[in-house]
Amino acid sequence: MDSLIDRMIRASKLDINLYEEVERDEEAIYQAFLVVVFSSLAAGIGSARFGHLNAIIFGTILSIIGWLIWAYLTYFIGTRLLPEPQTEADYGQLLRTIGFASSPGIIRILALIPPIANIIFIVAGIWSLMAMVVAVRQALDYKSTLRAVIVCLIGWIVQGLFIGLFLYLFKLFPRIH
Repeated sequence: MDSLIDRMIRASKLDINLYEEVERDEEAIYQAFLVVVFSSLAAGIGSARFGHLNAIIFGTILSIIGWLIWAYLTYFIGTRLLPEPQTEADYGQLLRTIGFASSPGIIRILALIPPIANIIFIVAGIWSLMAMVVAVRQALDYKSTLRAVIVCLIGWIVQGLFIGLFLYLFKLFPRIH
């Protein structure tokens, strides 16, 4: 098994072979979990000047929950609603590949440098989204990158609605009057 750091670098390079590798490697679930945790901690540290330690911990927990939900949504949408003829995947494959797709998020720690903080977050977001599309395409055995983009977009919208509803219901989101 490759080292975690090597795999994260390859995932960040959008190496399709890495995504195929972690899709098949059931033991990579532990590494994928660590990637999600490291990426969310990097974001928390990068934005520490805006919050407290509790926000970093809460953000990390929410990132892990978001990863679990996002992987399931992607699995469901990709295998049930928009499969290609050769699509064959399980939830674990999506967890592993999507977990590694968050590797570029590690650069968010550089947001500690105020003049480039916003740029870092934008670059990390776009880069992670590109990695997500590659991860989804490989895990779902798609030939079409556009189909992977559509699956990611639908999943993003659905997850956003659920998160918005959650925040609204628990009064963490301002009510519209």
